[in-house]
Amino acid sequence: MGVAGAGKTTIGTLLAETLGWEFLDADSLHARASVEKMRSGIALEDADRAPWLDAVRARLVDAGARGRDMVVACSALKESYRTDLSAGLQVTWVYLMGSETLIRQRLEGRVGHFMDAAMLRSQVDALEEPSG
Repeated sequence: MGVAGAGKTTIGTLLAETLGWEFLDADSLHARASVEKMRSGIALEDADRAPWLDAVRARLVDAGARGRDMVVACSALKESYRTDLSAGLQVTWVYLMGSETLIRQRLEGRVGHFMDAAMLRSQVDALEEPSG
């Protein structure tokens, strides 16, 4: 978990390959309207994120029902999101973080993703860092 550009997909893919687990990039589950909103530089609200988080949770539950482990790259910016995603499941959270300057540089160099550097501040503002 972490803001856009923190390395979730890169690290998550490598971790899943190393462990032999399934991998899910939660960005692939965003509704088209949410992607267009972010492409337009408009931050998502909780109401926008709710169906997306439900879809991510459904994939986690499905993997568990199939006896499979999964690494998920998901921003999970708020404690309430993490609580809802992990309810009744065995989840280990890995929080990827970096300076805002470093992450902004990564985002500015990224090509073809709907989340650009202009949106970073909204994610930093929404982030509730995990405690403990």
